[in-house]
Amino acid sequence: MATTITFDTLKFVKRLKASGFAEEQAEALSDAFKESQETTIADLATKSDLKELEMRLTFRMGLMLAASIGIVAALVKLL
Repeated sequence: MATTITFDTLKFVKRLKASGFAEEQAEALSDAFKESQETTIADLATKSDLKELEMRLTFRMGLMLAASIGIVAALVKLL
């Protein structure tokens, strides 16, 4: 199920033109704004996506910590 937001491009263009934008500029800005708002819920991260990312980052952090401890221990032995 995709959730979309309706956007009145004609009203937006008229408002821009009334504030001094040229018609071409107003239409280009309207198109760009409409495209940026076309993100659907399916494009956003879900809780399970974030949980998976958290697990991967935690694992990486653990590996980096273990590697750091190993490097420090090796340097202590050398010195």
